[in-house]
Amino acid sequence: MNNTRGEMTEVRELARQVFLAFLLTFIGARVLVILIMTRRIPDMFLHTRGTHVHHLNYGIFLLSGVGALLVFLTQPSLRLRKLCALLYAVGMALTFDEFGMWFHLGGSYWQRGSFDAVIVLLSAFGCIAFMPKLERMRTHHLASIAAAAIAVVAFYVLLFDSAEKIGARFGPRLQGIEQSGPQ
Repeated sequence: MNNTRGEMTEVRELARQVFLAFLLTFIGARVLVILIMTRRIPDMFLHTRGTHVHHLNYGIFLLSGVGALLVFLTQPSLRLRKLCALLYAVGMALTFDEFGMWFHLGGSYWQRGSFDAVIVLLSAFGCIAFMPKLERMRTHHLASIAAAAIAVVAFYVLLFDSAEKIGARFGPRLQGIEQSGPQ
C-alpha cells in the first residue's frame, strides 16, 4: 500500500473502528459473563459433551477467518476491509478477554493478565488510530506523547496499587460468583 494521504486516512478510519469495536466487545463480553454468572440472564455458554467452550475460541475462529480472507483475496474492497476490521476487533477482544487463561488453563476468568492485555492492545490501537504520521510530528506532539506516557505510567502505578486492594475486596466475591454460576 502506498502512503498517500487518502490511504493513510483510510487506515486511521479503520484503526478507529477497530479501537471502538474492540472496546465495546470487551465491555459487552464482561457484562454478559457477569449477568450469566449471577443468573440474571439464562446460561448462554456453549457446552460440548460437558465441556464449556470459552469465548476466546470464538475469537480465534474469527481471527483465523479474517486472516484467511485477507491472505487469499488479492484486492479486497474498502467495504470488505471495513467488515474485516470489525470482525478482527471482535475476534481480538474475545480472545484477549481471556488472555490469562492462555497461561493458566482452568484458572479464573477474572485473572489480572487478561485485563492488562486488553489495556495494552487498546493503547496500541489508540496510538495507531489517533497519532499523527511521523513526518507530521512537531514539538507539541512529542510533548503530548511524553505527557501521555507519564500519565499512563502514573495510571499503572496507581492501578497496580489499587488493584491489590480491589482484588482483596472483590476478588473472593467474583470467584464465588464464578464457582456458583453455570459451568
